[in-house]
Amino acid sequence: MQENTKEPNTTKTTPRKDNKKDTKREFKKPSLEEKVIEIRRVTKVVKGGRQFRFSATVAVGNRKGKVGLGTGKAKEMPDAVKKATQAANKNVINVSLIENRTIPHEIIVKDGASKVMLKPATEGTGVKAGGPVRDVLELAGVKDVLSKSLGSSTKINMARATLKALQSQKTIQKIAALRGKDESEILS
Repeated sequence: MQENTKEPNTTKTTPRKDNKKDTKREFKKPSLEEKVIEIRRVTKVVKGGRQFRFSATVAVGNRKGKVGLGTGKAKEMPDAVKKATQAANKNVINVSLIENRTIPHEIIVKDGASKVMLKPATEGTGVKAGGPVRDVLELAGVKDVLSKSLGSSTKINMARATLKALQSQKTIQKIAALRGKDESEILS
């Protein structure tokens, strides 16, 4: 009789990584809340008539010091909002907050023909702002602030001016680090 003398397979096979999901790094973005600031129907006049599209402006933020603004255009409204949200997620900035509730100092910023003035407020004041300025401030996590909108009331320009104002805020620690001094030297 013949003995069953098959050798066991000792060669190891490594699994192939054909799946693209395995090779790509998956980044978990912090969950950002989104707010549609404006949706407009825009028209392009061409030889054959008019082409209608939608333009959307969206602000995103986590209410803890991160906020972003984006715009998008598409033939359908949901697609325009989706594009604007993606653009806003790419343009997220960090906001300097004092005691996680208000801005460090007063500022006036101009964007286009719109001017926005922001002032820090005492605890319990709330967000004294309207329209897109309020939306951006709330998504940034500002709880106490006074604001005034001057000039043109174009929603996208007011939102951009607010974002610029938040981005240019500097805390005492940042100013001290830039000057190479102690915080007490700056305050005196």
